Amino acid sequence: MTSDKFADLPELRAKGLRKMEQVYGFDMTDGTGDFFRYTADHLFADIWERPGLSDRDRRLLLIGMLAGQGAADVLGIQVPAAHAAGELDDDALREIVVFLSHYAGWPQGARLNSIVEETIAKSQRAKAGF
Repeated sequence: MTSDKFADLPELRAKGLRKMEQVYGFDMTDGTGDFFRYTADHLFADIWERPGLSDRDRRLLLIGMLAGQGAADVLGIQVPAAHAAGELDDDALREIVVFLSHYAGWPQGARLNSIVEETIAKSQRAKAGF
């Protein structure tokens, strides 16, 4: 039997935190303040749960937007999480780099490529037991 560590929270917050864990690929804890409230209760409990787009679709849009903005810090979370969730495999990630380099610019593509290759290498090491 699995316990829901968010069971004591309001349902909207619990739903948002569960989705955040799924999207980010790591454990979440409840937070405070309006920014966290909007992030958990609105962005993740509502927007990420809307019909019409799959999580993979949302992830592709997000990665493209982040690459265009040069947001390597957030790409460093989203790319490994998409890979670990099976939403984007090695070939898809590498193809995204080639494609986005032509739209976001070569420097942004180079940063994204570093994140992608690091993600793939870490995954391969983990599979090999290193």
